[in-house]
Amino acid sequence: MVSTLSTEAARLHGTWGAQAPGDGVRVGVLALQGDVREHVEALRAVGAEPVPVRRASELASVDGLILPGGESTAIAHLLRVFELMEPLRAAIAGGLPVLGTCAGMILLSDTIADPAVVRGQEQESIGGLNVTVRRNAFGRQVDSFEQDLELAAWGASLPGPSSVRAVFIRAPRIEEVGEGVSVLATVDGHPVAVAQGNLVATSFHPESAGETALHAWLAAAAGERVAGRPA
Repeated sequence: MVSTLSTEAARLHGTWGAQAPGDGVRVGVLALQGDVREHVEALRAVGAEPVPVRRASELASVDGLILPGGESTAIAHLLRVFELMEPLRAAIAGGLPVLGTCAGMILLSDTIADPAVVRGQEQESIGGLNVTVRRNAFGRQVDSFEQDLELAAWGASLPGPSSVRAVFIRAPRIEEVGEGVSVLATVDGHPVAVAQGNLVATSFHPESAGETALHAWLAAAAGERVAGRPA
């Protein structure tokens, strides 16, 4: 349960002044399947207004977005059912700040090394992140683990958090990193957190450990997007 700002989120709170990083900012959580509730609580903890996103109109109303963990094949299928795949691709290309966790990392990746085949068709991703990802690379549910990770700095105007408690549950990992992608953290030599432009993706679930620092970064990035919009 997320009840207060984490230490890192509190540091970010100070960085952007008297208000919390996300005060008044609308940040969406893709709410088709997966661990939506935990992300909603984390966003509230950093002062953002969470918005469940199931329709293109809801996506258009937010200035940041979380793609949560869950079943990446199911989420990709539902994105087509709810006619969200193309609006999401357009929003990402237009600079929408997005945080993808676990299945969200798979959905953001340009290439899936081991795509599932459903009804004769290979699993689809949204794309935008120049990486190749492998699903369930850290093992099955019984192989779940958690640990503290140090994160490399990223971004110019909005530096991300320096550390995070990470929970790995049937986690993917990145096999190849392409041009323009910054590796933020590794486990056993494999990238598990990366950033590229307006996108940040993690193999792990920060929200399952009660972490809010990445949510604070996303809310702050969304706030900058709002501030930069013409009146």
